[in-house]
Amino acid sequence: MSAKVRPIRGMNDVLPPDTGRWQHLEDTVRDVLESYGYRQMRLPLLEYTELFRRSIGEVTDIVEKEMYTFEDRNGDSLTLRPEATAGVVRAAISNGLLHNQRHRLWTTGPMFRYERPQKGRYRQFHQIDVEALGYPGPDIDAEMILMSARLWRRLGIRRIRLQINSLGTPASRGHYREVLVEYFRAHRDRLDEDSIRRLDTNPMRILDSKNAGMEDVVAGAPDITEHLDDESAAHFAELQRILSAAGVDYTVNPRLVRGLDYYTRTVFEWVTDALGAQGAVCSGGRYDGLVEHLGGAPTPAIGWALGMERLVALFEEEGGAEPDSAPAVYVVAVGETAAATAFALAERLRDGLPGHAVEVNAGGGSFKSQLKRADRSGARYAVVLGENEIAAGEAGLKPLRTDEPQRSVAFDELAAVLAERLDGDGTRQGEKV
Repeated sequence: MSAKVRPIRGMNDVLPPDTGRWQHLEDTVRDVLESYGYRQMRLPLLEYTELFRRSIGEVTDIVEKEMYTFEDRNGDSLTLRPEATAGVVRAAISNGLLHNQRHRLWTTGPMFRYERPQKGRYRQFHQIDVEALGYPGPDIDAEMILMSARLWRRLGIRRIRLQINSLGTPASRGHYREVLVEYFRAHRDRLDEDSIRRLDTNPMRILDSKNAGMEDVVAGAPDITEHLDDESAAHFAELQRILSAAGVDYTVNPRLVRGLDYYTRTVFEWVTDALGAQGAVCSGGRYDGLVEHLGGAPTPAIGWALGMERLVALFEEEGGAEPDSAPAVYVVAVGETAAATAFALAERLRDGLPGHAVEVNAGGGSFKSQLKRADRSGARYAVVLGENEIAAGEAGLKPLRTDEPQRSVAFDELAAVLAERLDGDGTRQGEKV
């Protein structure tokens, strides 16, 4: 016997009925984004490695340790995308979308990072990524946050809170960087090895340290909000004014940073205490320098990314209701003639029952065994076909979730009778009454 093939560690299968939950969440996200005028784009999984080196940064953990990178047959270095923003910007530049234009865009799909797999963090993970290109003001920053807040309401998610911060302009960040380096060098003996390395490469990432032994040192570091330029301070104040007027609760967290040079001004995160250590569910920020950094014309931009695995886990933790994936109708067919007729009848029922699934028994079986399959499917009604029913031009209609008796219904009337019952009684598919 051959050895079983194994899945790759950290790359998980999503199976029914879990796929129904994913589809419900994806559909809800799509509805919310499109209600704000955001349009979907679809991008390649593979990009030239140089794109991520230039966008994410050479000295980040993602580029140094986590990317799936290889050479193709032409000797080009390619990488499975570890995040989506760089690909969106590359596509906008490549396709000429930024010439005196503004775009509200979103994309979705799998991303890849070689990380230690744990709950809510996988080597293949899925993101919803939302970007607005060409908008300079705090109004679009507020829209991004309001849009995500609406999504939580639609999904009934309550254990989530908003943190915001401003990183200022590159110039003001440069000044803050000097102040920060001076502070951390004065406490160098308290820093771990990773933080010492970042002192000369990316000192703002030290503020993200999860090392409990450095907690008080990080807490005592200077706040970036005290070193903002006047324009950035005004931008941040207007963002807060809009959010407060819209009734969005938030906390200013001066330790919330993005350690890449092209990030500017607004950054934000939606965090939860319901998922253990993996608290961030949705993260975003303004990156006014990225388009130019990748060879395009200077273009203001902002975006956020939402991890689907974490959203699914949070939705489950909150006890969110999801659509039932059970069929509405299960067709039971006993005998060769009935089996042949069943598929034609099921097609007529699908025509007359839009939005309702009709499943036909396959693989034969006795009447009793087929009826057991119908019940296990969660269907609300069984349509029963046998030689006698076919001869009479009618089918047996058997309720599976109530004590009503079976009745006979002519083929031509069956779809209308089922439609009235399925759409009129308000009973959820698969629910015992």
